[in-house]
Amino acid sequence: MHFKLIIAFTDSTITEKVVCAAREKGATGATVIPSARGEGIQVAKTFLGLSLETQRDVVLMLVEEHLCRDILETMASTGEFEANPGSGIAFSIDVEDAVGVSHQVSQLREMIEEEI
Repeated sequence: MHFKLIIAFTDSTITEKVVCAAREKGATGATVIPSARGEGIQVAKTFLGLSLETQRDVVLMLVEEHLCRDILETMASTGEFEANPGSGIAFSIDVEDAVGVSHQVSQLREMIEEEI
C-alpha cells in the first residue's frame, strides 16, 4: 500500500470542519499542530507595533494515495481555500515508507477496493 502525506495550513476557525470533511472522504486520522504563524502574499498588518495576524493550524494526514486527490479537493472546498484568500492551503507529498499503520491497512484496503 502506498501513502501520501497531506499537509494543510488552515485558519484555526475552520480546522475542525476541514478535518471532519477529510475523514468523511477516507482519511483515517489527523494530527493538528495549533498556533502556527505564517504569511502569504500580503504582509500581516500591525497596530501600534502589535501583529494582527490570525492563528493557523498545521494539519498532517497520512492517506492512501488513491484517496488523496479527493480528500485534497474536499478540504479545499470545505475550507473555501480558493474563494477566501488566507483561509488555507493544502498539498500532498509522496511517502516512501511508513510504520505504525498496519492496523489501518485492512480498513483502507476495503475502501480502496470500493473506489477502484
